[in-house]
Amino acid sequence: MNRFTLAIAAAATAITVSTSAFAGDQFVDGTGFAVSGYDVVAYFDLPQNPIGQAQPAAVPGDASITAEYNGATFAFSTEENRDRFAADPATYAPQYDGHCAYGVSKGGKVPANPNLWRIVDDKLYLNITKNVVGFWEEDVPGNITLAENNWTSIEPDPASDRAIPQFESSAPVK
Repeated sequence: MNRFTLAIAAAATAITVSTSAFAGDQFVDGTGFAVSGYDVVAYFDLPQNPIGQAQPAAVPGDASITAEYNGATFAFSTEENRDRFAADPATYAPQYDGHCAYGVSKGGKVPANPNLWRIVDDKLYLNITKNVVGFWEEDVPGNITLAENNWTSIEPDPASDRAIPQFESSAPVK
């Protein structure tokens, strides 16, 4: 390696370290798992229903098939899904550290229900309640833009510690 290459590598490391130092926590509920113990890779294999229709139920992960990412434990339904996640966790992890996408569009971190999901442009978004899904779906692109703009200032805030309303996780399975 020459000095120029070393300087670029050092700068990239500094940027990575400084970015991660300001990253907020992944939302983890009472299950002790990210996304309430559901398999985040499995969402990408489920059929996605049109706006205005409920999505298929999330796939429960297995408590013995896990990976760590963003300070949290993710559970997976298969070892293959865990391996896919481990190869590129940012592709599969939900946006906004697993917080409600509509909540972030409004400027706050609130929990998200893993059964209220949508994949947009190959990114997983979760929401908190069926009513909120209705608001989210009124203008998905606009809400994503608002959320992206808000996220830069609220990401360093602590993760939500609130319970997911009207939801009890049946995951991960043992």
